[in-house]
Amino acid sequence: MTDAPAHPTRALDEPDPAPRNTVPGGDVPGRSPQGVERNEPEETTRYPNVRRPRRRHGAAPTPEPRDPHPPKLGRFLARAAAVTAGLTAAGALLGLVRDQAIAHLFGASVDSDAFLIAWTLPEMASTLLIEDAMALLLVPAFSHAIARRAAQRDAVRALVLATLPRLFALLSCAAGALILGAPWLVKVLAPGFSNPQLATDCTRLTAVTVLTFGITGYFSAALRAHGRFWQPAGVYAAYNLGIIVTMLTLHSLWGVRAAAAGVAAGSLLMILTQLPTFLRLVKPTRTRTRTRTRTRTRTRTRTRTRTTIPPLLGTAVLAPVVLFAVSRQAQVLVERFLASSLPGGAISHLNYAQKVAQMPMVLSLMICTVTYPVVARAMAEGDQQGARRRVERDLALAAMVVLLGTALVLGYAPQIIEVLFERGAFDAQDTATTATVMRVYAAGLLGHCLVGALSRPFFSTSRPTWYPAAAMAAGLVVTTATGAAAVGSFGVHGIAAANAVGITTTALLLLTGLGSRVVPVRVRAITASLGRLMLAAAAAATAGAAAAPRMSDPLLSLTVGCVLVPTVFVLCGLAVRAPEVVHLLAQTRQRFHHGH
Repeated sequence: MTDAPAHPTRALDEPDPAPRNTVPGGDVPGRSPQGVERNEPEETTRYPNVRRPRRRHGAAPTPEPRDPHPPKLGRFLARAAAVTAGLTAAGALLGLVRDQAIAHLFGASVDSDAFLIAWTLPEMASTLLIEDAMALLLVPAFSHAIARRAAQRDAVRALVLATLPRLFALLSCAAGALILGAPWLVKVLAPGFSNPQLATDCTRLTAVTVLTFGITGYFSAALRAHGRFWQPAGVYAAYNLGIIVTMLTLHSLWGVRAAAAGVAAGSLLMILTQLPTFLRLVKPTRTRTRTRTRTRTRTRTRTRTRTTIPPLLGTAVLAPVVLFAVSRQAQVLVERFLASSLPGGAISHLNYAQKVAQMPMVLSLMICTVTYPVVARAMAEGDQQGARRRVERDLALAAMVVLLGTALVLGYAPQIIEVLFERGAFDAQDTATTATVMRVYAAGLLGHCLVGALSRPFFSTSRPTWYPAAAMAAGLVVTTATGAAAVGSFGVHGIAAANAVGITTTALLLLTGLGSRVVPVRVRAITASLGRLMLAAAAAATAGAAAAPRMSDPLLSLTVGCVLVPTVFVLCGLAVRAPEVVHLLAQTRQRFHHGH
């Protein structure tokens, strides 16, 4: 049942007026709201061991008092979030080292532009096969398989046998076709580029990621559904490490092609990072009865009959997810297409600015990544209100993180770029251009965060929905039209502004459509909360922009900004009564008092 809230403007962290029949630890994946254990203890991951009272057959459920606070990250989810945050930060740090190495060796030049044209394939494959489409499809599918283990012990293995071989064959063919068609692909992606042969060579090396990223995404979805988060979170650290080592080793022989070869090597490391754990999770279940030998043939026969594509991976569900992911990544394709006719280095300026600006968004979405299996399990069990509370809480936390990062980017963009990149072939002019582009990009960071967070609930149900794909397509049309109109007058800054306008359009459409179609979120309360956080972020960014030029040393100025901006953000958040800031401060005080 989806009851309309009696107080639509109530803060997100206030309790619901209506009680619900639940038990403590309702966010624990693998258990229904009545306490029925869905997973076999020896096969599930290390979720908290929450005991729940059982009731006699036919007896009515006994209502239990509801926790007055909204659902929080449980002890397990808090640990998972901490591990994911640490490994995500490590991957992002190595990504910065990678970008610094490229900037130092090749600057913002035709060589770096050629690599970034080839880099389009890994970027598209990452979004489609690791972050969005593969996760949105397979996390619910594996969650449903785990929930069926009580009736079918090898449900997860049956799902793997039904899907992984076909996926491997399909992606192998796609990678081979891209390697053969690389010259044509470069002409489509960057028709005005001055050195298409170099871009073609790099594209052929990076095309292998279509296969390797697909297998990585498959493993990541399976592990996250089982509650294994550190291996999927660590894949980007392995990936960037492979790029850095290969590039530094071979750049004197291969030039920028060494960076493309590093992409292929790093993608193989992503698979190896997860392979041992994945194999342990899908190994056949061994029975301990004496009749094991006699029933082995019968079990194999039944397994073969079950290896069919599950409903959650049917074409009707697959098509809207793929279209959504492709439309989302097409924002980058539009940017590079428009920038290919600008002077050399334009694509590089856009890339460096976007990579740094989106770091707060990546860190904020780790919250949704950890809790996505919880949302998918709640949707599978029909717990709409539990899913709503989880989604609203995730949106609030993610928005607070990304807006704090946005304030720092807006206030200290020149200092950030100078500290990170201004050395070697990357000069002061490149720093100035990239910093201004990054500030324009920052205007769309909240939109990017909301799109990543809001899209997950849409794809957590077995019902196919085209709404996210339609919303993403609408945003892409806005990006394309705005960019085509602005690139002639404003150059790379017009392209960055078009990205911000387009993604914000999509975020607004997803927010307004989520409540009426999938999860009954309180749109008015969410909007009010986001408005308060945006006011706090604006004040913090203004304070940072005023203080940044007062120190000549960029590193010292940035260090001060990392203290000043959060301080102003928290104070202004308290002044405007932003619920997330108030709740965070209350939790901090509570833990401080308990520690003493």
